Amino acid sequence: MAPKRHSSRSQTFSSRAESETLPALSSYLLSLVSIKQSNLCVSADVHTTSALLRLAEEVGDSICVLKTHVDIIDDFSDRTIKGLQEIAKRKCFLIFEDRKFGDIGNTVQSQYTRGPLRIATWAHLTNAHLFPGPALIPALHSAATSTLISLNQSVSTEISTGTPRSSIDGNPFDDPELSPLSPSTTRTPHPPLLPKPSSPTAATSTTRPLTTADIDMSHRRGSTVTATTTISQTYEPSPPNPASLSRTLSSSSDPALDRAAALAELGPPPHARGLLLLAQMSSDGNMLDSAYTDACVAAARENRDFVLGFVAQEDLNRDKGDEWVVFTPGVGLPADNREARDGLGQRWRGPREVVRDEGADVVIVGRGALGAKDRRAEAERYRLEAWRGYEERVERRRCQ
Repeated sequence: MAPKRHSSRSQTFSSRAESETLPALSSYLLSLVSIKQSNLCVSADVHTTSALLRLAEEVGDSICVLKTHVDIIDDFSDRTIKGLQEIAKRKCFLIFEDRKFGDIGNTVQSQYTRGPLRIATWAHLTNAHLFPGPALIPALHSAATSTLISLNQSVSTEISTGTPRSSIDGNPFDDPELSPLSPSTTRTPHPPLLPKPSSPTAATSTTRPLTTADIDMSHRRGSTVTATTTISQTYEPSPPNPASLSRTLSSSSDPALDRAAALAELGPPPHARGLLLLAQMSSDGNMLDSAYTDACVAAARENRDFVLGFVAQEDLNRDKGDEWVVFTPGVGLPADNREARDGLGQRWRGPREVVRDEGADVVIVGRGALGAKDRRAEAERYRLEAWRGYEERVERRRCQ
């Protein structure tokens, strides 16, 4: 007997986003998907910063998430990330770094937050294998939290100078360690520091060592420097209630204007990070069996505030309280609509099929879009197919 399908299969993305138990980033993503009518993630497997930014510009309007592999960018730098963040903000998509963490907790924390990549500072989403053990999840969560706190603090320093009262401060040069002229220093007096007129030797000689006694300090008084450092902390707002977004989407007769208004109301992503567990793979002969997948689901349930969902080949929402977002790779549009392979172990299925029949929420497309002559048009073609699969899935479940 086939297992009963989870209720989330028949729910719209916008209704799922309304759940009060969802992490803010999950709610934001589902709202974004609903507004843009895009459950497409393009995998940016390119090798230069310019190629990455060009791809993001071309496909950004048609996607909800851009998946990166920044460790294969030959000229990776801060410019890479700043450019990508600017496009993501303008085109309204999240950034998913496909790092596939898989090591002990201490190591993955450093890999996530340090080195030249510093993934936690810019990627909304990342992913991990569970084979090192479930302790990897709270380790990454802790690292993400620390990074966000650090990013969220702004430090400003105000420096002011003033002349102290001599009765309190005295002459700062009374301390020989603070004197600009030690007894052995030989130099021509600086013009503002004039020799005392009552000292004829000082007025005619510039070769003997000068001391502070030779300098008229009567017109100079000690000064103090005060530095005041202020640390302030701000937080980005959580996404608005999806119900208000629904009203925005139905406020005019022009869908494009509705979407623009709803995206403006949705605003920027929340100040949060999320993890996807790699529960299943699309390559032939992979070692991620059903027991491993079950372990991923169990670990995710223990970390609902950080794990948003899975990279998987099917819907992994099983229990009543499950609210996972499922990303499915291995998606393509072969000419004959059959499963395709690349000869290197990868196999592809159509986006409409994996969303409608397998319960995927977001489809991940790589070479199918990257290799197109018109990548903008090809991304839109994939978006339409994946969205059609979603609409058919929801309608099918409603009719049953």
